[in-house]
Amino acid sequence: MPQSAKEYFGQNWQMAWQSPVFRKKMLTGSLILVVLFSFFPWFFQTIEKRHGTRLNDLLLSRIPAYDVSIPIFLFLWAATLLIIYRGVQNPNIFIRILWSYTLLCLSRVITICVVRLDPPAGLLPLNDRLANAFYGPTFVTRDLFYSGHTASVFLIFLCLQKKGDKWFALLASVSVGVLLLIQHVHYTVDVVAAPFFAYLMYLLAIKIIRF
Repeated sequence: MPQSAKEYFGQNWQMAWQSPVFRKKMLTGSLILVVLFSFFPWFFQTIEKRHGTRLNDLLLSRIPAYDVSIPIFLFLWAATLLIIYRGVQNPNIFIRILWSYTLLCLSRVITICVVRLDPPAGLLPLNDRLANAFYGPTFVTRDLFYSGHTASVFLIFLCLQKKGDKWFALLASVSVGVLLLIQHVHYTVDVVAAPFFAYLMYLLAIKIIRF
């Protein structure tokens, strides 16, 4: 009798969970991420009170600012739901995105602390209640270098395996980056640097998983 998809995916997780190494890395990564999420509201509200440098962004100065929160929200959360769905199916994908995203969050804490920037001229608040829940009670404008939205979706592109999934996530990543510039939420350098940091964190996560 052929296996159902539910039984097949359940067996994948059962086999993975039997490995002490997998369990340890899964629980450790999850714990670090929970601690980071608990720390984020304080962190982002704190950095919002400081002042930094306002960059002379030649590209942004030529782009009128428009509120494109809805398409940003749709691209971001469609890619997020896709990686969750694929991760539930495949424990290897799940642990990759878990550790990659955890390292991405850690790296953003470091880069935001080191690179002190004031928000771009003409910034329009990004209306994403789901993502903004991690930022605290007020909208944060100084979490600039590098773009977490762009990096997160590009990270999803790296972690996915199926060709169609990867093409969609790559399209979503490019679209989110462009739309963030249209809304003046980030400087150009924030968006351009995001895929490079995402790729570095992905490589580091692979090393941790395979160690």
